[in-house]
Amino acid sequence: MTQIDPDESITAVIVGRSGSKGFPNKNSRMLSGKPMVVHSIEQARAAERIDHVIVSTDGEEIASAARAAGVEVVMRPPSLASDQASVDSAVRHAIESSGRSSRTIVILYANVPIRPLDLIDRAVDHLHATGADSVQSYEPVGKHHPWWMVRIDENDSVTAWHPNDVYRRQDLPPAYFPDGGVIALTHESLFTVEAGAPHAFLGDDRRAVINAIGSVIDIDDEIDMLVAQAIIERREAGRAGT
Repeated sequence: MTQIDPDESITAVIVGRSGSKGFPNKNSRMLSGKPMVVHSIEQARAAERIDHVIVSTDGEEIASAARAAGVEVVMRPPSLASDQASVDSAVRHAIESSGRSSRTIVILYANVPIRPLDLIDRAVDHLHATGADSVQSYEPVGKHHPWWMVRIDENDSVTAWHPNDVYRRQDLPPAYFPDGGVIALTHESLFTVEAGAPHAFLGDDRRAVINAIGSVIDIDDEIDMLVAQAIIERREAGRAGT
């Protein structure tokens, strides 16, 4: 059996709080017959580049599901499980608590059950190929372009968010948003903390991998659940038909 150097191994940390004001208990909800978090666990374990998987949570239901799936669980303290706690602080806690010394770390959100099957490996490969501090996945904004967004004042008056003279959607400049699919980053970047700079942990050299519209589903409400279920059923039907 090949021994893996702990420094060279790649650790995936799946973050999932038990609380959610917008969609309570979303990370432990059942989706297609399994708890939400298990979908990300299975994707992390299926990735060729991942050597170790940790689930960081404050919820016993999530922890139980993760243990049943055979991965390490780090229970986070209440201070790292509030609405104000940052994702990077929870990941740092998980890495320190587990004693892992991996130079490359992958962050996955437990409430993202749908992502391209090769996304995790693509992000890690791009991180290593470019020598960047971090690689994050993005999706084109499509028709919800920021240039066409507006401000609506108390008297219902409308002001353009960004003045422009673009009439057709296809003439808008390309724009992207972080879709929550994956973040791959170096240990050094993760442990960079700067007051007043919430994204300092992503480093200075930040790169992107781009996903097709709708290929990542971030569960925030019941409609997202329905969409995710439909995608899973379609994938299973496709596999059954081959």
